[in-house]
Amino acid sequence: MPTINIKNISKAYEGEDGETVQALRNINLEIQDGEFVCIVGPSGCGKSTLLEIVAGLQKQTEGSVFLDDTPVNGPSRDIGVVFQDAALFPWRTIKRNILYGMETAGVPKKDQEERLEYYLQLMGLKGFENKYPSQLSGGMRQRAGIARTLIMNPKVTLMDEPFSAVDHLTRCTLQEELIRIREKEKKTVLFVTHDINEAVYLADRVILLTPRPGKIQSEYQIRLPHPRSRMDEYLVQTASKIVADISRGESRKENLEYII
Repeated sequence: MPTINIKNISKAYEGEDGETVQALRNINLEIQDGEFVCIVGPSGCGKSTLLEIVAGLQKQTEGSVFLDDTPVNGPSRDIGVVFQDAALFPWRTIKRNILYGMETAGVPKKDQEERLEYYLQLMGLKGFENKYPSQLSGGMRQRAGIARTLIMNPKVTLMDEPFSAVDHLTRCTLQEELIRIREKEKKTVLFVTHDINEAVYLADRVILLTPRPGKIQSEYQIRLPHPRSRMDEYLVQTASKIVADISRGESRKENLEYII
């Protein structure tokens, strides 16, 4: 039984001009327990929409999403979400931000403190827990946002371009942190990115969506264990193939927005 089973998902909505916009069409995808899957595709192809449907934050027009054998019909504590913006409460310290979900869930104080200590160490935030978000860099704030999600111990972590708002060096550091966490905790991750190099470096499998309406165009197995070298010839060749496939899928468009 896969952890996530996406079955025949389609999504349509009414555009600003009143016309119906078909965002996704007939998406079928299974994600196994402990698997790291990246979704890539042209801007507007429905990557984030698909992620929000899996999270229970949007309702699909057709199809179903299952977590194990349970239908996803709304937000769940078993599904954690990390967005591009860490969206920390500016009036709460890093500690209070990380603990927010546990506080609202009524987790006993002792358990909160034990899990907080673990994730402060895991995310390299020890010593910063009493700082406010405005006192930290963008990368540190994003670490806090990830810790806030992981501390709830979700079965699945969904990440929507979580590193796109930070500089390149910070992004590389956060990628390494994510790999380390994933190796340590064996988390199931569904990760949306525009960066093809990031996708092949992080993932076990990369899913390419077509231009809107988003459908699955191709899947790529990344058969390389971690730790990986960013300059590994296999990864470079795989990234090049994905970009070539994107170019073919985008043959009617003038601009290609991908990084390689």
